Amino acid sequence: MGSRDVLSETTRLASSSALLQILFRVITFGLNAFTLRYVSKEMIGLVNVRLTLLYSTIVFLAREAFRRACLSGSTKRNWTKTINLLWLTVPLGVCWSLFLGWIWLQLLEVPDPNSVPYYKIGVVAFGLSAVVELLGEPFWVLAQAHLFIRLKVIAESLSIISKCILTVILVVLYPQWGLYIFSLAQLLYTSILVLCYVMYFMKFLGSPEATKKSFPVSRMTDLLPNLIEDQIVVDWKEARLTWSFFKQSFLKQMLTEGERYVMTFLNVLNFGDQGVYDIVNNLGSLVARFIFLPIEESFYIFFAKVLERGTDVKLQKQDDIAMAAAVLESLLKLVLLVGLSITVFGYAYSQLALDIYGGSVLSSGSGPSLLRCYSLYVLLLAVNGVTECFTFASMCKEEVDRFNFVMLALSFTFLCVSYFLTQWQGSVGFILANCFNMSIRIAHSIRYIYNYFKESSYRPLKGLLLSPSLIFVYIISGVITVFSEVSVFFRFHYHSCKSLFISSN
Repeated sequence: MGSRDVLSETTRLASSSALLQILFRVITFGLNAFTLRYVSKEMIGLVNVRLTLLYSTIVFLAREAFRRACLSGSTKRNWTKTINLLWLTVPLGVCWSLFLGWIWLQLLEVPDPNSVPYYKIGVVAFGLSAVVELLGEPFWVLAQAHLFIRLKVIAESLSIISKCILTVILVVLYPQWGLYIFSLAQLLYTSILVLCYVMYFMKFLGSPEATKKSFPVSRMTDLLPNLIEDQIVVDWKEARLTWSFFKQSFLKQMLTEGERYVMTFLNVLNFGDQGVYDIVNNLGSLVARFIFLPIEESFYIFFAKVLERGTDVKLQKQDDIAMAAAVLESLLKLVLLVGLSITVFGYAYSQLALDIYGGSVLSSGSGPSLLRCYSLYVLLLAVNGVTECFTFASMCKEEVDRFNFVMLALSFTFLCVSYFLTQWQGSVGFILANCFNMSIRIAHSIRYIYNYFKESSYRPLKGLLLSPSLIFVYIISGVITVFSEVSVFFRFHYHSCKSLFISSN
């Protein structure tokens, strides 16, 4: 597949992923808003911070390095060895699940069973769901490497919707079940996700379409671990690259979920405050999940396929370099404009958005300040996603290893900054620490990209430069929206109170 074909397929993957995720996430958004009326802040804090952190940590540490290593390079490889390597995620996940599950049960503060019952069941269920999801890892990597556009989006969307529907039904009918509700919903989510991939490949393998595409796997048994006579079981080059990415993924997880680790292990916020923070965090990151994450995942594959790791720009195909530079510049410009728009309008309408979504529970207190800070963080998230996407796709093994030391320093700095800012500013301190951390990561990636293209005529970082007229428009828009938010919010609040008064009389 040529670089232009890869770009075309990658663009389709990113756009269709974004559109379908928007559709299904809107449904999820509404269902979550409904659930919020029936569940306490303490329950939300425990599930969405502590238990979700357990699940995400297991999954991330067990598979992220394998994904990055096995998606690099061409699809023409010994897939038997790659699949053997990918199956190592399952025993690795089991080990992480047992170890982290013990920490969550024995070392962390146990919540009051009267307000949050069945905590131990929740820990076991979320750990088990992580292992179940890892069973589908070979299928996921094979689908991503061959750019199966609809499969990933449909599988994730169906599993998310099923999870939300089950949660809503059980919360309304059996609210006394406590964590049983969220445990069953989480297990349903991962089970449907894996089943979608398995069922698709059962139908696809051996079909005329697979034969036409010269698909490297012909039977379902080929997707199981296989021993090859007189050959090494795994590709050692991929294995070494996986180990490099594993060291990096551990540090990246600390940076990505750093505030949750601080909340969980240092007890700087109670479960109620954690619940409010998580709701605002999810609300603020909607666009990041809708648009930026599909772009980052899809174009990582594009850059990894088009560029040659560890090869000087002048020694690579110049058509591929030109296309990669043009795509990177366009992506930077796109995410910068979207991020700035979110920052301007998000800052102004934070209180109104929270009042509509969760009522006075969210719109009073620290909620609006959290969302305003998060609107700035979204801008940094947008730029960092694209710059790191290119950086990780083009780095050689030695550069990845060197970058691990940078990540280690960032992890330690971030945790310290998070703790002190939280002591000073409360939950807002977490977002400020994230902004600081993301700025450092962006600076490092920009430096790498500059050096990467330094010897060529391409300057993709121009995508970060805005015209003075556009900057002026954003400033004027920001001033207007800040003033309009005051009148809109109070008008909305007045009519809500008036309707409530009339209905009560």
